[in-house]
Parts: sequence; C-alpha cells; structure tokens
Amino acid sequence: MDSKNQNIEELGINTVRVLSADAVQKANSGHPGTAMALAPVGHVLWKEFLNYNPKNPDWANRDRFILSAGHACILQYNFLHLVGYDISLDDIKNFRQLHSKTAGHPEYGLAPGIDVTTGPLGQGFANGVGFAIAQKHLAGRYNKPGFNVFDYHIYAICSDGDMMEGVTSEAASLAGHLELGNIIYIYDDNKISIEGSTDISFNENVDERFKAYGWHVQSVDDANDINAISLALRNAKAETQKPSLIRVRSLIAYGSPNKSGTAGSHGSPLGADEVKLVKEFFGFDPEKSFVVPAEVAEYYKKIGERGIAYEKKWNDLFAAYKEKFPELAAEYELASSGKLPEGWTAKLPVFKGSDPKMATRQASGKVLNAIAGSFPGLIGGAADLAPSTETNLKEYDSFTSENRNGRNFHFGIREHAMGSALNGMALTKGVRPFGATFLMFSEYMRPPIRLAAIMKINPIFVYTHDSIGLGEDGTTHQPIEQLISLRSIPNITLIRPADANETSQAWRVAMEHKGGPIVLVFTRQGLPVIDQEKYGKAENLEKGAYILSDSDTTPQVILMATGSEVALIMQAQAKLKEEGIAARVVSMPSWELFEKQDAAYKEQVFPKAIKKRLAVEMASPLGWHKYVTDEGDTLCMTTFGESAPAEDLYKFFGFTVDNVVAKTKALL
Repeated sequence: MDSKNQNIEELGINTVRVLSADAVQKANSGHPGTAMALAPVGHVLWKEFLNYNPKNPDWANRDRFILSAGHACILQYNFLHLVGYDISLDDIKNFRQLHSKTAGHPEYGLAPGIDVTTGPLGQGFANGVGFAIAQKHLAGRYNKPGFNVFDYHIYAICSDGDMMEGVTSEAASLAGHLELGNIIYIYDDNKISIEGSTDISFNENVDERFKAYGWHVQSVDDANDINAISLALRNAKAETQKPSLIRVRSLIAYGSPNKSGTAGSHGSPLGADEVKLVKEFFGFDPEKSFVVPAEVAEYYKKIGERGIAYEKKWNDLFAAYKEKFPELAAEYELASSGKLPEGWTAKLPVFKGSDPKMATRQASGKVLNAIAGSFPGLIGGAADLAPSTETNLKEYDSFTSENRNGRNFHFGIREHAMGSALNGMALTKGVRPFGATFLMFSEYMRPPIRLAAIMKINPIFVYTHDSIGLGEDGTTHQPIEQLISLRSIPNITLIRPADANETSQAWRVAMEHKGGPIVLVFTRQGLPVIDQEKYGKAENLEKGAYILSDSDTTPQVILMATGSEVALIMQAQAKLKEEGIAARVVSMPSWELFEKQDAAYKEQVFPKAIKKRLAVEMASPLGWHKYVTDEGDTLCMTTFGESAPAEDLYKFFGFTVDNVVAKTKALL
C-alpha cells in the first residue's frame, strides 16, 4: 500500500493505526491491536455520527462517547487530537507517562473529551446505561413540542471482555427493559483476549443473547467496511425504542504482518521491528514516527470545526426555549450549575427529643421526601429494596419506558449495574442520583464506588441495615468489615448518623458536597432522638465529630462512637457519672469530615491531655486506633455476627451499658 495513492479517508484511518502503534511502542506499554483494528470505526463515528464541539467539550446536548474497552484508549486520544480537542501530538507521544493527559485508560477530568473513566471491563457499558437514563429523564422533564433540547445519543465501543463481565449482563437487561433507544453500542468481536482465542472461555451467541434482552442487534462482517459501519449506525439511530448493539468483526492489529489476529498484539507493544513492518504495510516511512500527513491534519480539523455550528444551533434553540418556558429553563440552569436553591435547608426536618424511637433509615426517608421538591433533578431508588431502605419519593411517579419524567427508579436486583448507572447519571449535569441497598451489598458495588471516587463525582450511595443490629438475618447480612473498607477509599465521605437529626444533617451535607461520592449509612433498628436542647446540636455533623455531651468537670475519659452506638455510650456516660467518673461523649459520624477540620478544632474535641479513650462501633476496629491512642481501647467486632434477635446479639457481643462501663473502668 502506498500512502500517496490512498484516498483521504483511508489515509486518515491508517494514520491513526500507525500513531497507535507508535505511541504504545514509545511507552513500551499498552494495547495497540484493538486501536489498530477499530480505526475505521472511530473514523466513521467522529466524522459522521458524533455531535461534539472540541472547543467546548462539555456542552449539554453533545453525544456521549464511552470507550468501555478502555485498554484501547490510544484510539480515542488519537481521534480527539485530530479533530481539535486540547490534546497535542506531544500528548500522544507522552502516552502512559507521569502526569500525561493520555493515561493508560481514559480518565474523566484528565483529558478533554473523556466523558467517563473506564478501564475495569463492563463498567463503561453500564455507565452508558446511566447516561442514557439521565438523557431520557432530562428529555421527559424539559423537552416540549418543537423544542427537543435534549436529544443526544450514547455511543460506546465494547469488547469481548465487556461481554464476559457480569455487570454488562445486568446493565443490558436493565437497558432493554427500559427501552433505552438512545443507546448505540459497537461490540468489537475480535475473538482475542489476553490468554489467547476467546474460544477457550467464551462461545456464546452474543447476538441472540442481546436480542433476548430486548436490544436491536446488527452485524458487520468486516471492520474495514466503513460503508457497512455507517449503514449500521444509521439503522441504529433510526431505532428509537430498543437499545442498539452493532457487532463488528475485526482482525486485531490489522496491518501487522506477524501479530495480527494474535493475543500478542492485545496487551503488549508490537516491537520496534514489527512497527516498521506496519508502517511499510500502510505506505508510511518506517524510519519516521508520529507522522500526521498535512492533508490528514487539515481533513480532521475541518470535521471538528463543524461542532461550533452544532453547538450554536443548540444554543439558539435553548435561547428560544428560555423565552417560551422561562421557569423550566431557569430550573435546569440552576440544577446544571451545581448550585443549590435558596432556602432549601429550611425544609430539613427537625426532630424532638420527646419523639418516639426512629430508625435512621426511617428518618432518612422523611428527610428525602421533605427536600425532594426543592431538587427536581434528584432521582433515584434501590436495588429492589425501596420499602426497606425508605428511598421511595412518595409524591412522584416511577421512571419507566412510558414515563421518563418519573423520579423513582427501580434498578431491580442489580447492585452491580445500579452503582455503575449512578455514575453515568452523576456525570450528567442537571441530574443528582442516589441508589440504595443494604450495607452488606455494597460489596457488589465496589468497582463503581471506587471509580466515582477516582472521578470525584457526587452520586449518593445509601446503605441501610448497617450492623449486627439488623438481627435475625445473620452473618451473611450483618456487615462487619464494610465501614472500614469504604472509609479506606480516597475521596469517599462516609457518614453514619446517630439519630434522626444527624440524619437530616447528613442529607444536607450530601446535597452540598462536591469532590467525591457520599456514602450514607443508616440503621434498621429504632434509635432514641437525642435532645438537641440539652445536648450538642446535630448541625455539628458537618465537622465530622463533635462533643455531644460533656462532663461537669475535666473529663477523665472520652467515649466516641458512630451511629446506633452513640445512644449506648450516652447511657454509659450517665452510669459512669453516678460512679463519680467524668466522661465526654463524642459523636463521630464521619472520619473524613473530621479530618478536614483544623488542628485547633481537633484538639478541642480530642485534647491530647486526655489519653484514656474508648471507641465503640459494631464493626471492625481497624482505623479507630488513630483516635483512641495507645492508652485507649475499642469495643468493636472482631468476628462475624450471629443469627438472633438484636438484643440477644448486643448482650453476646458486649454492646451493653454494663460492658462499656467495665471497659472504661479498666482503662482508668
């Protein structure tokens, strides 16, 4: 093949292939094969189908593109560079290097044009379902006849690995059920994984599987056939009811004489000699690297510049919409700005110390319903547990295939997909998502929780049934290690409130919070409402830890706890006082919020001079040692729980007033 005799489309596609091989070779790390094989798919997408503006990567009605096969990220970086995003050729050369925009997998916020961080396979696929839900919800609320202000599509490239991951199955099932016709996914069927041919582990009929999910399925036999790819994409856009999957058969590392079609081109550089052969195959000078012919650069630049007109047309549409529907436009502008409506905190419930016992999950439900009217973009639900997690918005409908304006979301028993979909929703301006299940089942959501923390986005994860206090369901449902496990994730803010008023304040902090996900942890069992007139104000929850009840004299010991255990140490404090022992009670609902306070405040709550301290939490003791110091102790769980009524479990594991008092005395 001679580059001089190639038409501009062929030359552009082959330029991307060679750039991909060069970048991975220079980095001595990466996945060149998929990028080389799918260059024609990328060309058709960025040239013909994606609506985007490189000068404003975040404009509201752009199409979203997700590289679920995140290992092939050099493909995305190359096209973003060519069409005019702020990614230079030097950035391509700096692929996978320290502080580079072009990381080893696509990272949201690091490079412009990356809509979501992907890498763990299946996550991008499921994120796209969340993006699609958010688009349908925005359209359901704001679109009016003649004003389709939100009509964008969700595109993704997926791999064999994505198809094998369980989260993909959950998300595909959900998308088919909801008839998310705004989804257009391309499945790269190259039949290669790291260990070799996919035949060794994967021989299902993916087409029939997705038809069974309710998807519109097409096949393209050759990834190099750009006309067939274009036709399939047009058909997918025309299908508005079913999500679309286009299976494209590709030859991994197409153009590599010795490594095409082999696992050796999947996760490793081709090798310097093989890269030269690739260049010769495509008509490039084998002695030159990172070459972008001038005509290719100009060709893709003009394609990218069309986005300015796309966005201007939408801006004009929204300006007209704003004149005709000023209240809705103002509502969306406020919600998408990240700012909160004035006066909304006045709607937060305040509970009285004379109120009957209330589980914090029940208090959460009351708070959520009290504030829902102030936040039209607040949408969420549970993994088939809304009655148990108290997350139903009582004045609003359910989001369904018929009613996109509904705000109650039914994820089904799909915790994996729920977490990933929440991330896609959270990345959509104007939407603030929450999702709920039992704390134990946060284990099913670890990948999306971690990715939300990496991206510093703000989904709200609601977890109830937070301790052995849930009782009879036993060891499989009683969380032990989950609190410290979640606390260990950077950028996570976990809040475990002690009563109804702390719960109200926890939701305030959650709605105001930026820079990472919020994890709200609530009880199943009823707890006394702490009298705010007598003790510390629940507003102090925002500081992470505060003196809830102090002694009349200088404290001899500090008792600290979170959640339901705060009521326990309050009772112990009273009994210790009867015995002449002065104890301070610290409610510590959020370690992360406390660590953000200055040294003076930390000294105020935990004076260095008071070395006798006891931490009480029905969970793993890991992490508490930082706060109890060498002369302190913990009353925590070091085993799994048991199946029995909660009161019997408290006695068996020592979460009683008498035992707290005994352990305190032992310290003194």
